[in-house]
Amino acid sequence: MDIVLVLYLLGLAAVLFAAYFFFASFVIGAGYQPTPPAVAQRMVEFAQVGPADHVVDLGAGTGALVFLSARQGARVTGVEAEPLRFLLLRFRRATSPDRDRVEILRENMFDFPLQDATVVLMFLWPGAMTKLKPKLEQELVPGARVVSYWHPVPGWTPAKEDPKHRVYYYVSKGAGGTATGDVSQSAS
Repeated sequence: MDIVLVLYLLGLAAVLFAAYFFFASFVIGAGYQPTPPAVAQRMVEFAQVGPADHVVDLGAGTGALVFLSARQGARVTGVEAEPLRFLLLRFRRATSPDRDRVEILRENMFDFPLQDATVVLMFLWPGAMTKLKPKLEQELVPGARVVSYWHPVPGWTPAKEDPKHRVYYYVSKGAGGTATGDVSQSAS
């Protein structure tokens, strides 16, 4: 086989792989864009993630929030439906020093139960946020913290926000409630 043809086929395969990796999640409903490190740090700070927490990252992507939360001592569940990112997350978990605190699940985030979560982290599109809102309101326990990047939860008033990083922090009122702006429970 001609070397030029081999290089062409390898290049074409790389482009198709990259296109799939970055655009496949549009079909699922939350396009792929990694959470910048400074934003991930801010989200974890806002949520005051610690060893007593069970953090759920909905649409975990490549795991920036998952592994940062695990480094804080939390038990973390990354929920990702897209197969390639799921495999990448599983590989990262297998090689992480915090792997005993990390669970990676290939599930639809709209079906994943949230009753056990003390913190929910998400970077999702507005349509996904609107669809998740009733689930968050019905399943989260009182005091559970919700932190969103870029898009606020529709109809909720943040307890705290960082306009520079577009990070929104909420505290759940519990089953059947919304979120509160009660600063007595918010991160400082």
